[in-house]
Amino acid sequence: MQPFIEHARTLGRRIAQHGHHRAEFGRLAAGQSPAALFVTCSDSRVIPSLITGARPGDLFELRTAGNAVPPYTGHRPTGECATIEYAVDVLEVPDIIVCGHSHCGAVGARARGDDLTALPAVAGWLAAHLPDGLGTHGHDRDPGVHAAAQRNVRAQLETLRAYPSVRDRLAAGTLRLHGWFYGVDTGLVLAHDPGLDAFLPL
Repeated sequence: MQPFIEHARTLGRRIAQHGHHRAEFGRLAAGQSPAALFVTCSDSRVIPSLITGARPGDLFELRTAGNAVPPYTGHRPTGECATIEYAVDVLEVPDIIVCGHSHCGAVGARARGDDLTALPAVAGWLAAHLPDGLGTHGHDRDPGVHAAAQRNVRAQLETLRAYPSVRDRLAAGTLRLHGWFYGVDTGLVLAHDPGLDAFLPL
């Protein structure tokens, strides 16, 4: 924890010492206009700015266990639904990226049918928001889990398509959806090709 504290303590001084940082952060104070909504897993090994090279203000982020996107519900809103709706309707992001990853504990647990009795909130979240039939009998480093994580990305994209604002902007051609898969051990990023229904290198 101490390195985090030291970094936070000196951040303001480091920004002040560099003119271009001062100008950049000054612009951010005026508002945000992110280039994309980046939906990914809460896993600490997945770092959106490392993957994309994004600077502050470039990405609006949504992170959940298993990069799950809950179905849209206007009558019982969730934080995830609110984040997506705000990104699409207010910030008008032109792109949404759903990024799954290798060695995903959430997908592995769901695919294997692990006993999560001791983690009722986790069990409920995965059962509610990760699709049935991910199916694998391997361990979390097995290619079967990688394939399950890729199937999960496709499923989450389909859930997103049902959001009213997403559906409308897709129809208008002002929004694009992207499915990515990140190898935490290789750094290789694959993108879903809808025509081939396959994940190919970016």
